[in-house]
Amino acid sequence: MKRAGFTTRMGAIAASVGSAVGLGNIWRFPYEAGQNGGGAFILVYILCVLALGIPVMLSEFVIGRSTHKSMMGALEQLAPGSKVKWFTPVCILGAITTLSFYSVVCGWVCEYLYLSFTGELSGHTPQEYSDIFATFMASPWRCVGWTLLFMVVNFAVMLQGVEKGIERLSTFLMPLLFLLLVVFCINSFTMPKCGDGLKFLFAVDFSHFTWRGVVDAMGQAFMSLSLGIACLITYSSYFNDKTSLTRDAGVIAGLDTLVALLAGVVIFPAVFSYGFEPQAGPKLVFEVLPAIFQQMTGGQVWCVLFFTLLLVASLTSTISLSEIPIAFLMEEGKMSRRRSTLWCAVVVVAMAVVCALSFNVLDHIRAFGMNIFDLLNYASANVFMLLGGLFTAIYVGWVVDRRVVRRQLNDGSRLAPVLTRYVVFCLRYVAPVAIVLIFLYYVGVL
Repeated sequence: MKRAGFTTRMGAIAASVGSAVGLGNIWRFPYEAGQNGGGAFILVYILCVLALGIPVMLSEFVIGRSTHKSMMGALEQLAPGSKVKWFTPVCILGAITTLSFYSVVCGWVCEYLYLSFTGELSGHTPQEYSDIFATFMASPWRCVGWTLLFMVVNFAVMLQGVEKGIERLSTFLMPLLFLLLVVFCINSFTMPKCGDGLKFLFAVDFSHFTWRGVVDAMGQAFMSLSLGIACLITYSSYFNDKTSLTRDAGVIAGLDTLVALLAGVVIFPAVFSYGFEPQAGPKLVFEVLPAIFQQMTGGQVWCVLFFTLLLVASLTSTISLSEIPIAFLMEEGKMSRRRSTLWCAVVVVAMAVVCALSFNVLDHIRAFGMNIFDLLNYASANVFMLLGGLFTAIYVGWVVDRRVVRRQLNDGSRLAPVLTRYVVFCLRYVAPVAIVLIFLYYVGVL
């Protein structure tokens, strides 16, 4: 049976950008920039994308596109008889873990989109917005219900397959996401303290920039591009052999960074104009922004549009995460797409429900001082993604036949040999050191 694949370059890029663009860009990036001084953080972040993000992305592209197989089959083909293929379950577990807690946050987005439509987010004080979020989190039925509804939509898309599901939806949703961002940016430019917000976001001042900011920038670059959990190995296995991997990696990383910057342009002029703190942290989206929108003309409309934007970003990310275990079960378990999707859905739904309940009825269950949701979040970002990224960097940089790497990265341009040497150098030396530093920092050694 012919293997599925993306039918157009636009579809491949849209799906890959969708896998990278998510809540990490629109929710996490602005508060990371806010907590680390704005422009200085952005500059370091962009350098990290160039030296860490793109090379590791290309390492995953090389593995996937050179074999046109999911991770285990790809590793077996590139190194027959070796045991490296048994690293695959680590990445699969990382994808399932990420999808489980991420779907809960997507359920929060669904709740707030509903509240926006019904007008229940209108006319409250900042403290009342905090109370609204706390009340929602304390309700097991609402948390679980919205999570399940979101996952039904997600897996309904997955049942349609690569071309009719992932590619078709991504090709529609990604332009919609950029359109919504542009509309919000235009509105931001009309705000009274737009200049102050943009100055905070883009002015480079290292006087208060710390080592933590450097590590956070490296971690954000890594997580924003969905590296280390075989997502891009799986997607690149659907790429056409004529695709320029270096050019597409640049486009994907560039668009992913652009979304993050546009999110900052949307948020910080509003934060400064309405007297809130740019260091608001994770509560920025669910507590601060609804309060801001209600002070704006047409506040309910802007609130609806913003949570629609978040929902679009959420869905493009979860379908890419879902495809990793589904493709694995199809190829290694010899299952149909329908059966592999249903098995994946059962496992992920069970884990996601437990995560959703960890804020209320299961709040008493703790490990290392964290509830179940926080534990899976921590394990995903600080263990699975970092281990996966370290593995792929070292594997492609040191183990894979250099001829395979050159052949995959050679797009016929004069710069191809230079770019190949740069990528291999980063994979051998820069990425492993950076990933180890991130890990040591997050576990408290540094």
